[in-house]
Amino acid sequence: MLAKQVDGKGRLTLDKRFANRMVIVREIDETELVITLARVIPEREAWLYENDEAKRAVLAGIEEAGRKEFARPADLEADASLVQEMNGDDDAVQA
Repeated sequence: MLAKQVDGKGRLTLDKRFANRMVIVREIDETELVITLARVIPEREAWLYENDEAKRAVLAGIEEAGRKEFARPADLEADASLVQEMNGDDDAVQA
């Protein structure tokens, strides 16, 4: 337990381990506050944390990247040849 003085503007200085950290201050009653370390997720990114399948896929991708396992780049020449074949063209397509 630690006693601290609140200044004239209602501010309380916390230990350095709280420096530049987000906290939630919950008022229990008029005499008690609870301070909890927190992380804030931008609204536009919250969907990822709510979608277990998407979150698993992203985490798997991060693990693969850590092992330097990357997808092969697209083979544009092969793709062009396939399109040509599907269209029934006889002339070679150069990518």
